[in-house]
Amino acid sequence: MLGTKQILEREDLYIMKHTVLTLQEQKKNNDKITMLTAYDYTTAKLIDEAGIDTILVGDSLGMVMLGYEDTISVTMEDMIHHSAAVARGAKNAFIVTDMPFMSYQTSVHDAVVNAGRLMKEGRANAVKLEGGLSVCPQIKAITACDIPVVAHIGLTPQSVNAFGGFKVQGKDIENAKRLVEEAKAVEAAGACMVVIECVPAKLATYISEQLSIPTIGIGAGNGCDGQVLVYQDMLAMYSDMAPKFAKHFGQVGTAMKEAFANYIKETKAQTFPAPEHTFAISDEVMNAIK
Repeated sequence: MLGTKQILEREDLYIMKHTVLTLQEQKKNNDKITMLTAYDYTTAKLIDEAGIDTILVGDSLGMVMLGYEDTISVTMEDMIHHSAAVARGAKNAFIVTDMPFMSYQTSVHDAVVNAGRLMKEGRANAVKLEGGLSVCPQIKAITACDIPVVAHIGLTPQSVNAFGGFKVQGKDIENAKRLVEEAKAVEAAGACMVVIECVPAKLATYISEQLSIPTIGIGAGNGCDGQVLVYQDMLAMYSDMAPKFAKHFGQVGTAMKEAFANYIKETKAQTFPAPEHTFAISDEVMNAIK
């Protein structure tokens, strides 16, 4: 164990690059927080090395990794498996892992147990759950166990059946007021951050101004304290759904398909593997085995 003098001399041992506190400082300094999804070791490593602030291991993996039509079929085992892989790849980013459908809605006890599993087995730095007033008891109980919680309001994909589809939220007076109330409620319950999804930009900006915790927008304009995108969307890798709010920052999907096609072509033409990709053996050895 280190003594007090050694601890004081080596404070860097106890400081992570991105934490709840550093993210709060970014809000105070108007330094926009960057967040992208990741679901595996390789992608997490690349995103982390690029300098991203936060990584979301989203239950969106059900759609973009597992081929489901929505996020509802995603299990705790799915989230733990992918979260642990991301944690092994990302050394600096703050890792937020989604609590999947019915892992926290059933009871406060279930919410605490499952949040603990995501931290302990999935190596997350925080858990994220969807909902406003209805999940405040869960947020209070989870944070009481020293587990950071990120809230999620607006369009909450796990409630897509109740919403009747993927629709913009808070466009009328009643629902706009409800979102403001929910944002304040999840902050009061102990949430360290809140994702605002598919909400009119002016409303999302107003909500951000009302809160002391950072807001992360997705389809909510640039007035939030940060932004998140599904990485397959921003790299044009996922063509099954094209949300309005997703900008293509690279045509990686096209590049991948071209590379796959070139591999097929060269393999069939026997131009791959070329001599530089193969290992030599002497004619003496070959003659001896014939």
